[in-house]
Amino acid sequence: MAGEQQYPQVQFAALRFDVLKLDEVIKWISARNAQDSFAYIVTPNADHAVRLHDHRGWLDIQNAYLHANLCLCDSKILSLLARLKGVTLSPTPGSDVVELLLRHHCPPGKKLLLIGGSKASCAKLQTMLPGVEILQHQPPMGLLDNPSAIDEAVQFVTGHNFDIALFAVGSPQQELIAHRISMHQGATGTGLCIGAAVDFLTGEVRRAPLWMRALALEWLHRLLSNPRKLWRRYLIHSPRIFWIALTK
Repeated sequence: MAGEQQYPQVQFAALRFDVLKLDEVIKWISARNAQDSFAYIVTPNADHAVRLHDHRGWLDIQNAYLHANLCLCDSKILSLLARLKGVTLSPTPGSDVVELLLRHHCPPGKKLLLIGGSKASCAKLQTMLPGVEILQHQPPMGLLDNPSAIDEAVQFVTGHNFDIALFAVGSPQQELIAHRISMHQGATGTGLCIGAAVDFLTGEVRRAPLWMRALALEWLHRLLSNPRKLWRRYLIHSPRIFWIALTK
């Protein structure tokens, strides 16, 4: 947006990534207020990149990432693959952004919206952030194939004045909702498309230990934590990123 600081960008795996360190992302978010025109951050990982490749004809999904105000690399796997192609792409995980932002840069008086997540996560988040107003909207399952439910999520966000909206309904639903909001005349605030980051922060879902994250094995921890739900994503769908990233 006009007047905002521009950061270095790199192209990789059909995505345009903004190259920021974690503290720079927090500074960018903290510099905004509830009256600013709506802006949003996406945090694609390898799974997102494969989905974008598979939906090259689905312009809504493409535009949701293309028109994000910041696009941050959420994956050490993508970072390593980029290095093999001579591209420097340091990861800035969305879960790290959410943890630092909410623990240390969300003082009393702020207003948060949580789109998705469980009631338990929202309650724990409220306990962690006394003095911060938190409103939650829980869309139904199958959101991607439910246009009216997407409309309801958009209306919920645009119907409130807020500082931060946390979109936690998975990709590409959360990115589509954020993009729709950005096209809504008069929409304000800052949106973060962050998947399971709130569940990690509140302890509802256990995040991979630091040593696994350092070795780019966070995906393995998630797979082992919920194999019935995630085996197809991590063993069939996501591995295609190696072919896509190294041949395109």
